[in-house]
Amino acid sequence: MQNLIRTVVLLLAVSLIAGCSYFGVYKRDIPQGNLITQDMVSQLHPGMSRSQVAYIMGTPLLEAPFSSDQWDYVFYLDEAYGGTVQKRLTLTFQDDQLVDIAKSGDMDSDVELNQDDGPGPAVEGAGESASVPQIGPSGI
Repeated sequence: MQNLIRTVVLLLAVSLIAGCSYFGVYKRDIPQGNLITQDMVSQLHPGMSRSQVAYIMGTPLLEAPFSSDQWDYVFYLDEAYGGTVQKRLTLTFQDDQLVDIAKSGDMDSDVELNQDDGPGPAVEGAGESASVPQIGPSGI
């Protein structure tokens, strides 16, 4: 009986001590806005049309509400275990031609996003009947 009490007390003490340990919390990078790379910016030059710029950069995050001659591309990354990365690219058009490129932030830094490419565990374990919606011209 006394041996059983010691075993129970020992197991209780070990479980309480294990509850005090810190394993860490999973965090992920949180990107927001348009991804801006040095390769994309280096392809831009004055005289390009709006459609050429949109092909390289994608649609702008912000268009000036009172003047459609300014496009703003903003990228903000809150890194899970670090600081933040901020980039801003302001493009000005005149007569549908690119005339000015204003850069803010470190355009030379490469951003690596720590994200999984596949579906989550709920879809993976669902079998053949589960489908992942595709976004794009053929999807939603």
